Amino acid sequence: MELMQIRYFLEAAKTKHMTNSAKNLHITQPALTQAIRRLENDLGVPLFAAKGRNIVLTEYGRYLQNKLEPLIAQIDDIPEQLKMMVALEGETIHMNVLAASSLVMEAIIKYKKEHQDLNFQLQQNTESELYDIAVTTKLFYQAQDEENSFACAEEIYLAVPENGKYRDRTSICLTEVAEEGFVSLLGSREFRYICDRFCQHAGFTPKIIFESDNPSAVKNMIAANLGIGFWPEFTWGSIENEQVRLLKIKEPVCQRDIIINYNRNKTDSQNVVDFYDFLTEFFQERKRKVFVL
Repeated sequence: MELMQIRYFLEAAKTKHMTNSAKNLHITQPALTQAIRRLENDLGVPLFAAKGRNIVLTEYGRYLQNKLEPLIAQIDDIPEQLKMMVALEGETIHMNVLAASSLVMEAIIKYKKEHQDLNFQLQQNTESELYDIAVTTKLFYQAQDEENSFACAEEIYLAVPENGKYRDRTSICLTEVAEEGFVSLLGSREFRYICDRFCQHAGFTPKIIFESDNPSAVKNMIAANLGIGFWPEFTWGSIENEQVRLLKIKEPVCQRDIIINYNRNKTDSQNVVDFYDFLTEFFQERKRKVFVL
């Protein structure tokens, strides 16, 4: 199969009309028809069947469409990815932030005050390898690449409403809340995976009753006595709300590692290394403040 044939086929599969497809491709209808027929001959199966004045995909055509669309999407993304690789050489630090996004933003804002010419571009993509610095999270016992990498351990507490059931508690076992409804952070797949593993270790699957993309909303839902939730020790900040309290989880061990790593993918990586050093120190300092409090 040639790339041109694939694009012709996918356009025809989308419009299901040869004349309209030919117009969209800026070719003549006979040229498109011949290209489709050559593709069918090469594959040895019919891809389209006539239906009135239109065409429909055969079973083979639908199969081919499902296989080819993701591949073409990846091919079409290559120019943008190459442009991004070129941009990596400039005064821009590309970050892939999959954990502790609020704390990372605090660090960037503080750093920008002294480095106004430096730009930051952020993404949240678990599949991307095009970044200068990545911030991720893992269970504390999972192996990690130590080269160009920093790990900061963080304990996970249980945030509960300040009511009669929890008012005098300072610690808890997860098994005690197996029947409770959980308020969870939407979109943070890695943190959600870790918390689900904690519950699985305790012998139950958490019942998620509400999800939000904002830690403050999670806190407010818990304060309203609508559920309970996991609360990272320092990356989400302290809870200054008398209606919510944090309980230490005695069993199982609820802890994660915040991982910060960088790529030496530039001719001059000094800006990346400097910010990496600042960011790791920023995390360590925030953790020290939590312990002092």
